[in-house]
Amino acid sequence: MPTAREAILTALHARLQTLAATALRGDVLPERIPAAGLIILRDGTPGAPEVTLSPLTWFYEHRAELEVVIQAGDGRDALFDALTAEIGAVLATDRTLGGLCDWIEAEAPEPVDLPVDGATALKAAVITIVLHYATSDPLA
Repeated sequence: MPTAREAILTALHARLQTLAATALRGDVLPERIPAAGLIILRDGTPGAPEVTLSPLTWFYEHRAELEVVIQAGDGRDALFDALTAEIGAVLATDRTLGGLCDWIEAEAPEPVDLPVDGATALKAAVITIVLHYATSDPLA
């Protein structure tokens, strides 16, 4: 049985795989970026929880990260904007990931252009995804 944390991250990755962009989890940036874009889910950190004693419960605001990368010539900015909007729409369809967490929300991206020698520049951003959930054990 996976931990609450792993079940939530697995559900988030599965949700991202419904997008046209390729969605990976914990992988390195490949040499080629798919035409529709690339999303890499990083597990992030659960942070310091708030704890209640009766019943004993740990409340987390886990901060996972999505590395979003686009490499296209013309229309790169529009494609990047469309992909980030799609991510927001997919997250909004079920903010509890099927009841696995209390709430999921994304923070606004800060896009940057990354030059690549001999190729079209990349447009990329890290989007922080805040996962609010509770568990009866920090290791469960």
